[in-house]
Amino acid sequence: MKKWQCSVCKYIHTGETPPDKCPVCGVGSEKFVLLEDSPGAQEGAGASAKLAGPAADDPISRPASKPLTPSPPKKPGPLPVKAPASFYERILGLMVKHHAHPVSVHIPNGILPAAVVLFILAWLFDMDLFVKAGFINLIFVILALPLVLFSGVIEWKKKYNQAATTLFKIKIVAASLTATACLISVSWYLIDPQVLSSSSAWIFILVNIVMLAAAGIAGHIGGKLVFKD
Repeated sequence: MKKWQCSVCKYIHTGETPPDKCPVCGVGSEKFVLLEDSPGAQEGAGASAKLAGPAADDPISRPASKPLTPSPPKKPGPLPVKAPASFYERILGLMVKHHAHPVSVHIPNGILPAAVVLFILAWLFDMDLFVKAGFINLIFVILALPLVLFSGVIEWKKKYNQAATTLFKIKIVAASLTATACLISVSWYLIDPQVLSSSSAWIFILVNIVMLAAAGIAGHIGGKLVFKD
């Protein structure tokens, strides 16, 4: 059986033909490249070659009246000179190589649930301490977001060739929604520290729940791309 690899997410498909659509990232069959045939197919090809008999260019089978004439050695052409990568490009390459995005995204994904739970508890039980604790957690998320978003864009461009499939579009929208909701929540609290005691408290809680849900969707898609299932 043949093996086909998706050139975008590196998913490997086994079959005579590539799938119509990658089950992981959603690109079409034209993005698949043939990797190899199974050992059985290779052995079959070898057996067929043996049955075909000696090749015409085999010096043993060639008649003595037609001596071989060695062809003159070809002069190697000049090797293409590759321009050295800039310091900035080397940094971007290291970020992708050492998985800067999957590592950095654990910061907001780990802190956001705690912040949202603290806000909900503060709203239900009127506890000012929980409000402040949730706000401090969001500050750490705000500080991590620039690296998370930048490394995500770099990985999408360099590792996934800027694939514009539905999967990547959903991930980009979810990440943007997470960042926007986080900024709204932090700004709202700074303007009105008593927001959870006001009549608009339920809207504030809804914004945070949307933020958490969007982060969960983006994280789920990221895990699907990493683990290919």
